[in-house]
Amino acid sequence: MLPSDAGRVLEDIAFDLISSSNALAGQIHPIVTESVGNLVRSMNCYYSNLMEGHDTHPRDIDRALHKDYSTEPRKRALQLEAVAHIEVQKAIDDSLDPKDFPASSAYAIWLHREFCRRLPDELLWVEDPETKRRIRLTPGALRDGEVVVGLHLPPPAAALPGFLKRFEQVYSPQSLSKVRQVTAVAAAHHRFLWIHPFYDGNGRVARLMSHALLRRLGVGNSLWSVARGLARNVGDYKSLLMAADASRRGDLDGRGNLSQAALDSFCEFLLRVSNDQVSYMSTILQPSELLRRMEIYVEDETRAGRLPKGSFPLLREALLAGEFERGLAPSLTGYKERMARTVVSKLLDAGLLVSPSHVARLRLGFPLPVVERWFPALYPSASYRFYA
Repeated sequence: MLPSDAGRVLEDIAFDLISSSNALAGQIHPIVTESVGNLVRSMNCYYSNLMEGHDTHPRDIDRALHKDYSTEPRKRALQLEAVAHIEVQKAIDDSLDPKDFPASSAYAIWLHREFCRRLPDELLWVEDPETKRRIRLTPGALRDGEVVVGLHLPPPAAALPGFLKRFEQVYSPQSLSKVRQVTAVAAAHHRFLWIHPFYDGNGRVARLMSHALLRRLGVGNSLWSVARGLARNVGDYKSLLMAADASRRGDLDGRGNLSQAALDSFCEFLLRVSNDQVSYMSTILQPSELLRRMEIYVEDETRAGRLPKGSFPLLREALLAGEFERGLAPSLTGYKERMARTVVSKLLDAGLLVSPSHVARLRLGFPLPVVERWFPALYPSASYRFYA
């Protein structure tokens, strides 16, 4: 159930993750963090959908968030699925989730219920690959029948309460040190999937559970997502998950029924992927480098006549200060009030500045057309065809 105590590899990786994640959280202004968090949730949703075999383009996700749904039934269903994921993760990020510890049956049921109740009916049906019987998912309901997942035969439905009770006991934070809690996140991810408590949606719940666990431990935040790393290494992810399903390989492979060595390998993989994602976001959110990419973008757009001169000082102020009063626009741009208002208006129209009202302070926006330029490699390059 837990990674082994042998060696310092996992402990060292966990320490690195704790320190690097804390450094990332302090890298940009808290108000900007909120805006970047919205972007990262969409990215997380994109990659999580991708691992379910659902390639929902960022453009379609963005449209769905603005209630602009496709008339094509399948595409609309996937848009609703994307919104469901984003809304549930936002509840986690905003601390609107249950007070139960995330590695618990109550929390898992909440995740499954909140996600599935937002889905259209056509995405709530699964088919038994052997009997071809169609089963309709009940949001938040544990399965009441048997399933086969590849070569893995999960516990029978009648045994689920016992397995989930043991799951809660082992991963309870009261019995583990802070570092062990971090390494246990990876172990809980696999063991939850091994139990497979729902007919469908277990992978989605496991990824959201891991995100919630890391946040509760003060390691995760809205600026990075392990889902991106898992999707970009999906072959290793799936093969290591399958390997960790294997039985114990002799007296030197732990004391439980399942392979300790295989679990350790999966835990190391997930923690290294997490570190890699924090490192990636730290690089692209480094203020000096982000400002450089923003300035190059603004220069290009100004030459093309799509943005007015004087745009960059306003965007720079929004990044560094988090927000600013509209009355500062003339001094920041060097223009008289009327021209400064025109620049602000153009930036608002482009979504590069945002504000809840026509008199409220201005904040930095991250519209999709700037994502590739400001946050390179956030999405796979092929997905950027949505700009056309």
